[in-house]
Amino acid sequence: MACCGSVDQEKREEIREHYANTARTSSCCGTTNSNIYDPELIAFLPADAIKASRGCADPHAFAALQPGESVLDLGSGGGIDSLLAAREVGEAGRVVGIDMTDDMLELARRNAQSGGFSNVEFRKGYIEDLSTADIQDAEFDVVISNCVINLSTDKPAVLREAYRALKPGGRFVVADVVGQKRISEETALKLGNFLGCVSGVLFCEDYEALLREIGFTDVEIVVQNLYCADSLRKRAEVKGYQDLLAGMDIEEAGSASAGCIVIARK
Repeated sequence: MACCGSVDQEKREEIREHYANTARTSSCCGTTNSNIYDPELIAFLPADAIKASRGCADPHAFAALQPGESVLDLGSGGGIDSLLAAREVGEAGRVVGIDMTDDMLELARRNAQSGGFSNVEFRKGYIEDLSTADIQDAEFDVVISNCVINLSTDKPAVLREAYRALKPGGRFVVADVVGQKRISEETALKLGNFLGCVSGVLFCEDYEALLREIGFTDVEIVVQNLYCADSLRKRAEVKGYQDLLAGMDIEEAGSASAGCIVIARK
C-alpha cells in the first residue's frame, strides 16, 4: 500500500489531467458537505474554491498560523487552503501555493482575485522539486498541504523539499491519507482508486520514520476521518462509486486508511 521512489511520469500526467478536469468543472468531492472545515471558516471564500477542494482533513485546525508568518501550500489546487492561510497570516504575512496543473493555477488565481486577497500567489511547479517554483532554502515558517502528498510517487522527495523550504523551527502541518493497517495488495489497489490515492499511501509508522530520518522532530499523526466500512459505503452513495465498492472487500478495506493531520517541526 505504501509507495515511494522516483517520480512516475505516466502517473503524474494521469493525476494532472484528473485535476485539470476538476478545475474546469469547478466541482468534485463536495467539501462543503464533508465536515472537513468549520462552515463559518470557509463562508467568506469564493464558491469555486470550495467546490474544487479535495481535502481529507483540516490542517488549519492544527497549524496555529500567526499574523506575519510565511506559508507554503503544497498542491494548492483551487486555492482553498492557501486563501484560508492568507486570511490567518494577514497583510503582514504571505502565502505561496504550488501546483503542477495550469487549470488549477488559473482557478486559484481567479479565486484569490475575486476574494480580494493580495498576500497570496500561486506558482507552477512540482512538489518533489520545489526549485521548479523558485522556492528557496529556509524561506517559510509553515508548510501546509491537503490530501496531495499521498498522490506523489516520490513521497520522500516531497518531504525532503518541505524540510528544505522551512526555516529552522518551522512547522510542517499537512492533511494526508495515511494507512492504518496492512491489507492485501489487491484490496489496497482498489481502495486507492476508490479514495483517489492512486499512488498509494504511507502507513503511520513509515510516515513517522521517514520524517525523523529527514530531520524532523516532534512528529505526530492525528486521525481526523477514519474511512471505516460505513463511511466507504456513504462515499460510494454520494459519488456514485457503487461499482468500485462492489469490486472491493469492504470488510478488509474498512478502517485501513484515514484522513490524518501529520505534524512535525524542523
